[in-house]
Amino acid sequence: MTDFSSSAQGMSLVAFTAVATITLLLCVMTGPDRDNLDEFYTGFGSLTPMRNGLAIAGDYISAATVLGTGGIIALTGYDGIVLALSTSLSLMLLMFLLAEPLRNAGRFTMGDVIARRLPGRAVRITACATTLAALLPLMLVQLAGAGDLLAFVLGFTSEGFKTGCVIALGALMISYAAIGGMKGTALIQIMKTVMLLGSGLTVALLILYRFDWNPGALASQAAQASGVGNAFLHSGLQFAGTANPRLDMISSELTVVLGGACLPHVTMRMYTARSAREVRRSMSWAVSAVGLFVLIIAIIGFGATAFLGRAAVAAADPQGNTAYLLGARAAFGADASTAETLVFTTVTTALFLTLLASVAGMILACANSLAHDVFAHRRTPLTARKEMTLARVSALSVGVPAILLATFVQHYNLQPLVTLSFCLGASALAPALVYSLFWRRYTSTGLLWTLLGGTASCLVLMTGTNLVSGSPTSAFPGQDFNWFPFTTTGIASIPLGFLFGWLGTLASGRRTADGQRRQYEAVEAWILAGATRQVPKGQDG
Repeated sequence: MTDFSSSAQGMSLVAFTAVATITLLLCVMTGPDRDNLDEFYTGFGSLTPMRNGLAIAGDYISAATVLGTGGIIALTGYDGIVLALSTSLSLMLLMFLLAEPLRNAGRFTMGDVIARRLPGRAVRITACATTLAALLPLMLVQLAGAGDLLAFVLGFTSEGFKTGCVIALGALMISYAAIGGMKGTALIQIMKTVMLLGSGLTVALLILYRFDWNPGALASQAAQASGVGNAFLHSGLQFAGTANPRLDMISSELTVVLGGACLPHVTMRMYTARSAREVRRSMSWAVSAVGLFVLIIAIIGFGATAFLGRAAVAAADPQGNTAYLLGARAAFGADASTAETLVFTTVTTALFLTLLASVAGMILACANSLAHDVFAHRRTPLTARKEMTLARVSALSVGVPAILLATFVQHYNLQPLVTLSFCLGASALAPALVYSLFWRRYTSTGLLWTLLGGTASCLVLMTGTNLVSGSPTSAFPGQDFNWFPFTTTGIASIPLGFLFGWLGTLASGRRTADGQRRQYEAVEAWILAGATRQVPKGQDG
């Protein structure tokens, strides 16, 4: 991309600046009053189902999804398509199993959902700690990616420039969360989703046009240019070097499906719907948008390989993170420089906005949990104005360490961090939510064992995967302490998360389990069917 014309670089810079200015202005204009918690945390449920659905899709389609999944499709073909489809399946799982109970049980945070039937300060603090642990790795990846994207598009190679971009954009993302709250970040997510789908669909149609609208011809050309022939169109290429390719693939897909559905920055959008009917309609829009994006990214990923070859994609970035951009440029050929500049600028601007919106949503989810679950629920209640101030300060206290850490890790392969977030979502948050919402005998001890045991399992097992060491593309390619024979931890840590919850409940004793079963029965109809929106006495955590 270093041969990208100076005029296109200038246009991209102007577009990036305009987007940053407009989105910050939107946050200022839609920001909540200083003492209105419902407006800050949920936006008063003011979004229509279509807009809320687009915001949910925006939270779900992160920059790591766009760049990482696009790269895997370009490099591994069929296996990448399966991974992309797993993201849609994950959102469908959220839609059919968890969306309505989350909306009924939750008020502002995941801690509210869990504490509704298992009240206690320890429960809320542990839920907050797990939320931070699950989202911080994703924030680091996307903050580091912001510097790489700007340097890649604008033609800069200086490490100082990349670091400066991380700091400046990180400050902008903190501002979005602290000023705009839920409604402000939702509007940015909607803008991002529309731009991403619009620009991506344009590129995908151009690629199909180059192949006479024949997807089979595109797939055949991609297989031929991949250097591995028909293996590109069959399962096994992504995990070919692992000890158990089939099990590794199952582990990876299971982690994506369960983890993606339970990450806190996605589930927090469930609390913004005004009714169960609206949350269903919102999820229908979200699933449709993500499904369309999966189709788009599959075509662009295959197009990048078909036009440039798998080796060229890997040479630009070993993980294929630039495949989406390479495919977008290649769609025009060599003789369409004006159109190439215009549409490519739109594509890069959409990716830039994706980075901003994704991290802003994650910072907001962490700040909400920190302020509401840890600081607000004390013996001495806080006023609404003080809690609002704490939420905004919490956005700063979450964002600043994330920026600093991102500047340190930006030179490493960050794929382990992406995988870790999904593993934590699948192994700690998913069992906790499923047990809390559907198991009557589940206890507070079982919950703590689930969250802490699932998190510890992921952290321990992840150190032994080939993403961390033992391969040329690992985070530490010069080291080899690879002892866990799978790429993700899900095949072991997900069962362990559920097992810890069951064992912790057994360890609570029959009397405790019976007491907390009665607590659950008191709110069961409300959680599962939304029988009432009022909080029962003694169940406010």
